[in-house]
Formats: sequence, C-alpha cells, structure tokens
Amino acid sequence: MSNPTKLKILIPILIVAFFCAHAWHKHEQRQNDITGTLQGRELDEISGIAASSINDNLYYIENDSGDTSRFFSIDPTGKVHATIYFKGNLKLEFGVMDCEDIAVGPGPIQGKSYLYDGDIGDNYSDRQSLTIYRLEEQKAWADTGIKHAIAIPLHLKYPDGPKDAETLMIDPTEKLIYIVSKRRDSVGIYTTPLLYKPNDTVTLTLHGKLFFQGIKPFKWITAGDISKDGTQILLRSYDKVYYWQRPLNEPVWKVMLTQKPQELPYTMEKQGEAIGFTPDGKGYYTTSEGVYSPIYYYKIPGK
Repeated sequence: MSNPTKLKILIPILIVAFFCAHAWHKHEQRQNDITGTLQGRELDEISGIAASSINDNLYYIENDSGDTSRFFSIDPTGKVHATIYFKGNLKLEFGVMDCEDIAVGPGPIQGKSYLYDGDIGDNYSDRQSLTIYRLEEQKAWADTGIKHAIAIPLHLKYPDGPKDAETLMIDPTEKLIYIVSKRRDSVGIYTTPLLYKPNDTVTLTLHGKLFFQGIKPFKWITAGDISKDGTQILLRSYDKVYYWQRPLNEPVWKVMLTQKPQELPYTMEKQGEAIGFTPDGKGYYTTSEGVYSPIYYYKIPGK
C-alpha cells in the first residue's frame, strides 16, 4: 500500500480516535468535577456537608472540634452565604465539644425541614453522652451575614459504651436518626427515633456492625448521608466511598448489613470527612479538612 493511500486511511482513524478520547475525557470530567474551593480561612476543619431542602443550590457545612456552636451555608463554588449561630451547652467553653456531621430531614412539624447538627465526636471514647441539635431550616440562611437560630438538643448514650463517631444520617422514610461509629475495626450502626422532646436523654439502639477491608486509619468511617427520598445510602472513609440502593420498605441498617456496597468514584483528599447527596439524588459532594480545600462533585453511575 502506498504512503498516500496509508495516509488517507490513517488520518480519518486518528481524527475519530481524537474525538473519542475527547468525549471520554469530558465524560470523566462529568463523573468527577471540582466545583470550587472552600472560601475563608475559618473553614479549616470541615467535617460534614448536607443539602438544603428549602433553598436551591445551598449546602450546610461545619468545623469539628475547636469551633463554637455554629455552621455555615455555602454554594457549590465554596462561597459562604451565612454563618448561623445557635446556643449549645452553656457549661462548655464553646457550647459544643466536637461537631462531626450535619444532616437535613423531616422533624416534628409536617411539611417543614430541619437541620441536625451532630456533636458526636469522641476521640478518646470517654464522653458519657453525645448531643444532637435540631434547628428548623430558614429561607434567610441563603442570605449573607450572621444569623441566629434556636436549637433543640437531644442527648444520646450508646448501649455498649462510649465511642467516637463522625457519621450522622437522617432516614426520612422510617423517621430515624442514624449514627455510624468511626475507629474500631468493625463500626456500629445505631438509631434513635427522629421525634424527641427537648433535652431528652435516650439510649441508642445497636443494629449490628460493619467490617470494611483496609488499613487503619484510612478505612475509618468519617461521614455518611441518606438521599432525600430515602432510597440511597452513602458512607465514606478517608480513601473510599460506599454506596447502597435501598429496596422499598427495607430498613437502612438491614440494607447496609446484608448487601455488599458498591464502591463509587472518589479522589483522595487531604483529610476527607464530609459527603452529601445532591437534592435530586443524582450525585454527591465531598470536601476535606484544610484551608481552601476543593469541593468535589461526583455523578452517581446510572443516575
């Protein structure tokens, strides 16, 4: 075959290959996209992210140990809209000990949306009780500036002794609060009813334990979320994201204990301790501790 003939065949093949590669690259970008960075040096210990149910394109984040009783509203670019303060425990210097995760879901009044802030961190496993704060979501949290909100506390105890946890989830279907522990070789799945009286103290129910392959501390569970329609579940460690699809009327704890999770796309972060579904459940965001950390968006395969 002559060189001119070879070129006539080769050039179209190269062009097709180039466009295929470009299309695949764009596909990969859609699966994993940096939408922005956390803006502001005070956002340096982020542990938790949850989508608002009443404000479009708005998410809530918080710092863990060392910060006061507050959280922030941001958009996916990382721009801070509001800083929301609430009254925590007056006996504590900062009002809270170690807020590690944040969730949004239903509450005592039908048709309203609530934010749940989990003061559940316990690095030394010596806290005699934990506290979750429930706050009614406000439209004004999408505005800029300082806001103040009323928080209704619930105090929790483990049935099997103190332990560290960084995962708080709200099941909108069975109206349950979920906590998944962090540091042990196998992590516990605990629940308590979503509806409670102010300042109640309750003992969590242990449903079972999950074991994940890997090396400590990378395999420790650092965050989780349940989609707003209750059909999808996420847990994350420092190096993996685990995903379950929930069959109709199956308890979340049972799904996690009986079904093998799918591992979803994830880019290793500095110290990733936040994950949250988008409101439509078609994707999720992650971010990490550290000043100006990137915010990653991932599309859930098949959604």
